Amino acid sequence: QVQLVESGGGLVQAGGSLRLSCTASGRTISAYSIAWFRQAPGKEREFVARITKSGNIPTYTDSVRGRFTISRDNAKNTVYLEMNSLKPEDTAVYYCAARGTIGAYPYWGQGTQVTVSS
Repeated sequence: QVQLVESGGGLVQAGGSLRLSCTASGRTISAYSIAWFRQAPGKEREFVARITKSGNIPTYTDSVRGRFTISRDNAKNTVYLEMNSLKPEDTAVYYCAARGTIGAYPYWGQGTQVTVSS
């Protein structure tokens, strides 16, 4: 079973950048498709971005496309979410999740807070 730990969150001004990391332990991250989700206060959790096991097919939700970049370094057992041109509406707890096959994501990290001030 894989364990996931997110890091890199923090407080940033609008227009700024952050890079989130999702580091795996227990199993090699190369065996999993990884996704980032986020949940803002009072809102449902929403999909942000996804990267396949091979890393050559990233997918983004419309609101972050062109601003966020998901990538993976299997040698470091880590997936990244580079976030640029941040907006106050990007404020949320960001979670990474893993799945070995198509379907639901059974493995989740504990989340990291991202706060964007206006």
